[in-house]
Amino acid sequence: MSHLLSKVHAFVLKAAGTLSWLPPTLARLCLGFVFVQTGWGKLHDLPRVVLYFDSLGIPAPQLQAPFVAGVEFLGGLLVLAGLFTRVVSIPLAATMVVALVTAKWSDLHGLSDLFGTVEFLYLVCFGYLAAFGAGPISLDRVVVRLAGLSGASGGSGGTGTEAASPASFPARG
Repeated sequence: MSHLLSKVHAFVLKAAGTLSWLPPTLARLCLGFVFVQTGWGKLHDLPRVVLYFDSLGIPAPQLQAPFVAGVEFLGGLLVLAGLFTRVVSIPLAATMVVALVTAKWSDLHGLSDLFGTVEFLYLVCFGYLAAFGAGPISLDRVVVRLAGLSGASGGSGGTGTEAASPASFPARG
C-alpha cells in the first residue's frame, strides 16, 4: 500500500511540475482580457464614468475617471502580454481596493460578502501576479532572457517573471 501511495504521490508531483506554467498564464490572460475590456468601455463612455465616480464620492471624478480607464486599459494590455506584470499589477490591484471601498462597501457585512465579490477575486489574483510574476509564457521572460538576466535576482531581472529565491539575496557578514 505504501508503495502505491509513493507512486501516486510521485505522479501528482510530476504532473503539478509539468503544469506549473498554467496557473500564472491563465490568471494573466483572464485578468488582462477583462481589464482591457473594462478600460476600453470606460474610455469610450467617460462622461458616464465621471458621473458614476461622482455619485460614489470619489474626489475629482473628472480626473480620476480617465486615469482609472487608462490604468485598466493599458494595464490590462500589459498583463495580457505578460510585460512588467509585477509592476502593473499594483495599480490594477489599487483600483480594486477603491472599488471595494466605494462601490461595494455598503454591501459588505462580513468576510463571506467580501470573498464573494469579483473585485476581491481580482485583487487576490493581482496579488498573486505581483508576488510570483507572469510565468514562463510571457514577454517578461523574453525580456529577462534578452537582457541576459536569467541568473540575477532569482531569474526575475526586475520584470516580474519569478519570485526571488533566498539564494539570490546577498549574505550578511
